[in-house]
Order: sequence, then C-alpha cells, then structure tokens
Amino acid sequence: MSAPYRKGLHHLGHGCHAWLLPDGSWGWSNSGLITGSGASLMVDTLFDLALTREMLDGIRTVTDAHPVRTVVNTHSDGDHVFGNEVLAAYDVEIVASEPAAALMTQEAVDSLAALKRLQGPTGDFARHIFGPFTFDGITATGPDRTFTGVESLDVGGREVRLIQVGPAHTPGDTLVHVPDARLLYAGDILFVGGTPIAWAGPLDRWIAALDRILDMDVATIVPGHGPVSGKDEVHAMREYLVFVESEARKRYEDGLGVDEAIASIDLGAYRDLPEHGRLAQNVLNVYQQLDPSMDRPDRLTVLSRIAALEGFATSA
Repeated sequence: MSAPYRKGLHHLGHGCHAWLLPDGSWGWSNSGLITGSGASLMVDTLFDLALTREMLDGIRTVTDAHPVRTVVNTHSDGDHVFGNEVLAAYDVEIVASEPAAALMTQEAVDSLAALKRLQGPTGDFARHIFGPFTFDGITATGPDRTFTGVESLDVGGREVRLIQVGPAHTPGDTLVHVPDARLLYAGDILFVGGTPIAWAGPLDRWIAALDRILDMDVATIVPGHGPVSGKDEVHAMREYLVFVESEARKRYEDGLGVDEAIASIDLGAYRDLPEHGRLAQNVLNVYQQLDPSMDRPDRLTVLSRIAALEGFATSA
C-alpha cells in the first residue's frame, strides 16, 4: 500500500504505522511504530530532540494504548538515532546491530554541530542541508542491547524480525520485518525520491540487500527517506546502484582517477534526482573497493566534493 506523502502519522494497517518527514532530503527521515497487545516498538528516532518530541506527541493516539517499550535503530546515522535520549528517558529498551552501536558516539553528534559552524563553501552547504536541525545539547545515546545476524523480538505477542544486511549504506544496516503484516521498515537501505549514498558499501552488498527485499513476502515498504512504497521503488533504486557501480568500474579499469571519474559520468535519467551530488561518495566507494589501499577521506572532505557537484563553489 502507499500513503500520501505528508508530514506526520500514517496508519498502514495491521497495527503498523509510519511517521513521515517530507521532503526526505538530508536529515528528513522516517520513523515507524509497530503495535502489539499493550505495547509497541518504534523503528528509529529523528535528527534532533525537538523533532523527536513532536513525533511522540503526534503518535500519542496510538501509544496511549500501546506504550513504546522498544526502539530499534536501523543504523547509526544521526537522523535515525539522535532522538534516542528522549525515548531512553521513558525507560525504553534500545536495540541496534553491533556495528551500528559502535558508531553512535558523542563525537558523531559534536562533529555535526561543528560542521554547521564551519566557514567557507562546505560550511555554507552544511547550513543549507542541516540548517533546520539543532544538534547542540544532544547526548549520544546508544543501544542497551545489540545483535548480529537475525534477531526476533516479541512485541505484545507478535513477531518482529531484525535482519542485519550491512555493511551497505553504513556498517550496521538493519531491516525491520513484520511478517504477519507483510510490511518492512527498510531504514536507509531504501531511499525513495532521492539519491542513495554509500558511506560503507560495497555497492554489491547493498544491491544484494535490495535483492533480499525483492525476494521477501512484503507488500508495503517504509523507506528511510521518502514516501511509503513497494517493490517498484526497490527495483528503481537497485538500477541506480548498478548503473553507478558499472560506470565507476569502467573508469577505474580505464585508469581514470576518482575525481576524473566523478566528473565524466553522465547521470542521464538520474541527473534530476535530488542530492545528485552524492555521486561523489558512491564513485569513491567503488574505487575504494577495487583498490583497498586507496586513501579514505573523512566525511568533511566527501561533503566538500558533494557540495561542489551541487553548485557550492570550492575554496580558492
């Protein structure tokens, strides 16, 4: 099923819900809520404390009868975990994969806050994409419990399955599957209406994760960013990743440097996708997999490349 792409709570049937934050670009992520008998499980928190508190107020019509007992973080990026401390104050158990937990640090919070204060084009770009969010005052709050592989949770008498598929988008990506509802919360394994970004990869592994979703008995998929979707959107994102992997590999084999490769790829049908500048990280990821000895620039350097591709002038 699909739901109108508007901010707020969406009832997806079978006791499952989504909290959507259009327009799905940098930081505007989705959360989920799965109810059982007298309890519920939340899939991901949001990018700052105010957004998370607003969501808790907005879902009260559900949680008054089904209090949140568990939060599952699908991965470690801040727009899916920075609101954890708000839920932790209600004695909610937080669960994440081991690789995701390792990255849910105070340094991750503080580095984003510092990024917004940075001078120059990269700071301008950071303020452009992260301006609406407040990172100061957030206390990093990691999971109470971790898992690897596949884990089953009981939510008021119904099974919810956690399936670790990272590294892909990040090192610790997890799918949250509700078998009796034929519903999947995909986290950032699925971006709809925007460009995915492979912070971890390899792209082959991400493509395999999408293939796994396509093989699952699910009818409704809540992406990490974008509207509630189905398998057509999974196919579409898979095609983008296959395209980038193929184009980057060709250029690597032809001896082009990574910057030359990025500059020479014609995105064609994908050029109008929002956040198209993420191509920079995706090509870099392919090169790193083909040459493991290659230097791995930090996220600030990568963000500078993305900013340049999206029209923010580089420093002289």
